Amino acid sequence: MSRSVQQGSRMYSCLRQLKPRSCRKTQVRQFYMSSPQRMPPAAPKSRDRGPASQEDTQTDFKAMDIFSNTQQPTTAIDACMDDGFALDSGLKITGAGVMLLGGEAFKWRPWIRESAAPDTAQDNAATSKGMKGKLQNTKGQFHVDKHVWGILDLAWPKPDLLVLGTGRHILPLSPETRRHINELGIRVEVQDTRNAAAQFNLLATERGVHQVAGALVPIGWREDR
Repeated sequence: MSRSVQQGSRMYSCLRQLKPRSCRKTQVRQFYMSSPQRMPPAAPKSRDRGPASQEDTQTDFKAMDIFSNTQQPTTAIDACMDDGFALDSGLKITGAGVMLLGGEAFKWRPWIRESAAPDTAQDNAATSKGMKGKLQNTKGQFHVDKHVWGILDLAWPKPDLLVLGTGRHILPLSPETRRHINELGIRVEVQDTRNAAAQFNLLATERGVHQVAGALVPIGWREDR
């Protein structure tokens, strides 16, 4: 047998002993899968973190609140109830929504249509009806008559922003309602009533009650199908 033939047979036998690359990957994968996993650290048995730090570089987060010494307006919403609102001044409004404008609070019933006179009997009927009525159009948008915004027509100077709370859930504004509010020179921000109340409290404290108005529907309101 020639020398070249011997070398070729020896190389062939060596190649047969080598495992394919896929087998080597499988072995590496099995090694990592069989390696012991690190267990998460156990919860501390005590909440004691030692003595309080005496360093002067401690951050006083209370001092970072720029509104800590600023008093909220009396028309700030203290609580949202199913059938009304409780204000920071101690006033409670029940059986209606609330319009907050220029530091004053007004009962607001946007579900009363212009074709029906808002007399006392109808107001009582709306209250006893269980906070039900029509505030949405056929597309599920918040749509009310123009007379609902009559107090904004009379106000001067007009607020820069109206925070509108549409009840328990947020509703999109109809193009007609948004257009009418914008024609008064007022921007509108739509939220569900709870978030709208929190936003009004913050912005009225920051910018003043003459710059920010609020119109809130009670969270217990139900659309009459």
